[in-house]
Amino acid sequence: MSSPYPLSENLAIEHARAREWDGVRIELTDYACTGRVLQRWPHEQDTRLSVILDEVGRDRIEPRLGADQPSPIAPRPRDLHFTPAGMALWGYSADVRFVQHAALRLDATRLRERLHLGPPGPGAQAPRLQFSDDRLWTLVKLLSDAIDDPDPSTELYGDSLTTAIAARLFEPAESLVAPNRGLSALQLRDAISYLEAHLPARVALADLAALAGMSPSHYARAFKVSTGSAPYQWQLQARVEQAKCLLLDTNASLQAVAEATGFADAVHFGRTFRKLTGATPAAWRADRLN
Repeated sequence: MSSPYPLSENLAIEHARAREWDGVRIELTDYACTGRVLQRWPHEQDTRLSVILDEVGRDRIEPRLGADQPSPIAPRPRDLHFTPAGMALWGYSADVRFVQHAALRLDATRLRERLHLGPPGPGAQAPRLQFSDDRLWTLVKLLSDAIDDPDPSTELYGDSLTTAIAARLFEPAESLVAPNRGLSALQLRDAISYLEAHLPARVALADLAALAGMSPSHYARAFKVSTGSAPYQWQLQARVEQAKCLLLDTNASLQAVAEATGFADAVHFGRTFRKLTGATPAAWRADRLN
């Protein structure tokens, strides 16, 4: 992953990774800096949410709409920057040493369809620089942490996060209040049947929501009201329950059980199993078979 613009002479990419969920591509880049930097951020053809997740140095990153247009607002921790498609954005700092930058490229049309929203108003075309939203910042950080996770449940997890991010950006404020209404009995049966039929494979939140004829954002809230868990948490717990049966009913190795239930390897399986049960798979099996 490289920038379409030359990097500042005091700037180098240390590490870059990316992942896509439905309507959202997140690019996470670690930069090493050795002095003053002025960098044009890439992908200005897309609607973007830019977040500085970490920065080390005597100065912070200042967003600019022009290379020679300093911001009138002093940079603050956890600033977020939203720019519509076609708008350039620069990052400037007089003295920063390390920066971790998350850039979310948003397919606004696709996301508005997912959220069942109408056409965007004039405000949707306006940039929002240096605004604060702790919930939105946390959602982006969680999504960044999930980029390299190969677990199948990460598909639903990422879908839930990107849906929540899009809702926060695009839905009217009054619609963000979650009603205390869960799924109907039929909708819940359909959801559980679909999830069980696809275990341990990846499942998209949009596919679950389509079964109920709901937007993903409303569906995720209703599912949690009905079950007490987010869809990805339910799927992960179901995979662990599936693993328990294999541990008790077969002599399969931990690696084989991990593969059968969709975990990357025995280490990942063991870590998740212990987190959800309080015991390692081997100890859990031995305690019940001896």
